[in-house]
Amino acid sequence: MTETLNLLQDLIKSAQSKGADAADAVFAEGTSLSLTWRMGEVEHLDRSEGQDLGLRVFVKKPGGMAQAIVSSSDTHADALNELVDRAVAMAKSVPEDPYIGIAEPEQLSTDIVDFDMFDTAEPTAQDLTDQARTAEESGLEVDGVSQCEGANAGFGQYRVAIAASNGFAQAYERSSHSLSASMIAGEGTHMERDYDYSGAVWAEDLISAEDIGKNAGNKAVRRLNPQKIKTAQYPVIFDARVARTLVGHLSSAINGSSIARGTSFLKDKMDQQILAPGVNIIDDPHRKRGLRSASFDDEGLATHKRNIIDDGRLTTWFLDLRSAHQLGLEPTGHAARGVSSPPSPSSSNLYLEPGQGSIEDMIKDIDQGFFITDLIGMGVNGVTGDYSRGANGFWIENGELTYAVSEVTVASNLLDMFKTMTPANDLVFRYGTDAPSVRVDGMTIAGL
Repeated sequence: MTETLNLLQDLIKSAQSKGADAADAVFAEGTSLSLTWRMGEVEHLDRSEGQDLGLRVFVKKPGGMAQAIVSSSDTHADALNELVDRAVAMAKSVPEDPYIGIAEPEQLSTDIVDFDMFDTAEPTAQDLTDQARTAEESGLEVDGVSQCEGANAGFGQYRVAIAASNGFAQAYERSSHSLSASMIAGEGTHMERDYDYSGAVWAEDLISAEDIGKNAGNKAVRRLNPQKIKTAQYPVIFDARVARTLVGHLSSAINGSSIARGTSFLKDKMDQQILAPGVNIIDDPHRKRGLRSASFDDEGLATHKRNIIDDGRLTTWFLDLRSAHQLGLEPTGHAARGVSSPPSPSSSNLYLEPGQGSIEDMIKDIDQGFFITDLIGMGVNGVTGDYSRGANGFWIENGELTYAVSEVTVASNLLDMFKTMTPANDLVFRYGTDAPSVRVDGMTIAGL
């Protein structure tokens, strides 16, 4: 993408010639194809192609820098000249921010590594049709499944170039593939649904369409004839696909922007034990074919593999340049941005490290408990850590999964949940934020 990087560098030079003290620019172009197959025919097919360019300029003022961002999909010379004029004029008219700016040259990433992030093969609409149809057919073969709610296959490729007046100029390519199916079991007023999903950088790393459909069908059948349970405190096990949300809540709580504003329940917990000893949560931007792998962040800083939670202890925040300046700390290489927005902190390939025991081992000593497979609603208070969400799953009796359970509420506080969180050994990388199944003791379950 040499030509694109040259375009961005020319744009930055133009902005500086018109009064900008610093500038950076991002160019993104991509192609996506998605298909939905339902009950024997294509229900939806969509293809999109597009490109966007964003310019951010900085103007010095007595209290710091002022910034403005302007984006456009038009890369003709006249349009770009107008974009520069508008961006500089806006920056001169907005208030300054003492914490914003671009990286110093010595902070920039210089070691660019290929993490095998681009699958050159582009599937056709027929390829996606075959995948989705196979997933549906496989799910409908499961005894008890009555219909398919939809099977979805998708593909995307995109290319991004970033340049700045500090000398940074790099580009990268990425691809993504996805496949999912949702099945319905039962009839009439006694119907239940469930799904399975797979996402990967390379198509060859996807779970097979047959397994996606079969898994979705079996999960739906297991949920038939749900019962209620009595309100009490029980040990709870979060299935892996919902356990990852607990890691997501922690990620939000250690976002540098939230810490700087003082709006996180973890704001005073740096270097403290917040999970059990032996538990680790890792952010690894260098994992081969990881969904969010990268050598550098969107401000040009080098990325690093980090134990966010090390032996149960919180070790760092997710920091971009602005939040790092606010907190008087060094940035951690976690900046993410779009073409029309400033950078903000974000995790990369974040995951809870698996434990030693199996999910069966985790269940077998529970006399009465709840195995959660689905969470409903967003009842999490990021300021206090209070946690309350609707849930579906299965009742645990004498160390075994028994009948399905629906329409209950699980509640606690994330600080208390983290302290008793025990991971199983069933970690699979699917989403970018991942976890094995986890056990959390002493949660309140509101049922009957």
